[in-house]
Amino acid sequence: MRQKGTILIEGLDGPAAEQAADAIRLVYAEVFAEPPYNESERGVAATFRHFGSQTRKAAFRGALARGEGGEPIGISYGHPLSANTEWWDQLTEPVPDDLRREDGRRTFGLMELAVRARWRGQGVASRLHETLLDGVEAERVLLNVHPESKAASAAYRTWGYRKVGETRMGESAVLYDVMLLALR
Repeated sequence: MRQKGTILIEGLDGPAAEQAADAIRLVYAEVFAEPPYNESERGVAATFRHFGSQTRKAAFRGALARGEGGEPIGISYGHPLSANTEWWDQLTEPVPDDLRREDGRRTFGLMELAVRARWRGQGVASRLHETLLDGVEAERVLLNVHPESKAASAAYRTWGYRKVGETRMGESAVLYDVMLLALR
């Protein structure tokens, strides 16, 4: 079902994202309850126990899409990876040192990008992605995506991401694709 009407995308810094946490959680919980993620309320609660610490990072960025009446319809957020990030250590196969080198500014980690089902197919995800990365000074963007999320994987490839490895998320048996987008 396609929604009609105006969709507004708002860029968020950490304090603004913290204020919008309920809207962000609503979108996150609805989208990630769907297959292939099948995330429970317990999983959502665990994610949002860490959300506040993420929003307090100096370079945290987010974007929130709202429909008419202010209804939250999509989210994206992330932050630069620290020089001592463990992201690269989680891969199932090692990558070259020049790929895994981090300095706290080189790589922007895209933590979440999600659009509620009835607003998909209208370019909301693309607009959220563009808003999130507008002005990012990193060389590249890194993310993990569930390989069975065909639409998300296809969108990322269309936007220029390439798969650089695989990782396990938490105790999941599922291997997630690790994708990288060169910005410069």
